[in-house]
Amino acid sequence: MNKKRIIIAAAAGLVSFAGAFATGWLTKPTAAMGSSASVQTTDANQTQPLGATPSGLFASALTPAGDGTTPRMLTEQQLKELIYEVREKIQDYNRKLQDLEKEKERLQMAQQTLKNDIGALGDLRVELAASVADLKNEREALRKTRLEIEQVEKTNLVAIAAAYDKMDATGASEILINMATGQSKTMAGSSGGPNIDDAVKILYYMQDRTKAKVLTEIVTNEPALAALLSQKLKQVREGT
Repeated sequence: MNKKRIIIAAAAGLVSFAGAFATGWLTKPTAAMGSSASVQTTDANQTQPLGATPSGLFASALTPAGDGTTPRMLTEQQLKELIYEVREKIQDYNRKLQDLEKEKERLQMAQQTLKNDIGALGDLRVELAASVADLKNEREALRKTRLEIEQVEKTNLVAIAAAYDKMDATGASEILINMATGQSKTMAGSSGGPNIDDAVKILYYMQDRTKAKVLTEIVTNEPALAALLSQKLKQVREGT
């Protein structure tokens, strides 16, 4: 806005100067003009004093044209050209100012869009962190539910399962039920704790036909336990 005011003030000053100059020139007596022209013709070969010859935009206006055009017409034409030039500069400045305003609006819109994108990315990062945490928790829960069989115990489990394969289904099912529910008695007479994981591991290495018969017997006596054993059989993983 300060540049615009300066340009407008300069333009107004130029117009005012041009108007004052034109007014003074137009109101100058014709006789004086003739005398001045005569003196200039007579003393054409003499050196003019400093400042006597006008310069700049109105220099040609003070010199009579060779084609008979009067100085008054030249001065008016130059004044029109001056006004036109000032108007052109003002219009050019206004166009540049409008372009700057539009560019400013575009930058503000871009900044607002960038802020919105940053906010959306922040929310997405929070959601992603929560999802990662949930996945870690689920993986940990899944790891805990898995029944890992180490290579060290695999040999013993295979031998025990082979022995169960040779037993009748009723006897094998009773042993596994007692093992899973902790109903077996120790030599000291105290109750042993439930060890369902060992029961599942033995079932895992039993032959499929014997395993089916044993599970059928367990279903008859402990249907809920049979369902749990079947579910945990799917979670058995052999270690490497």
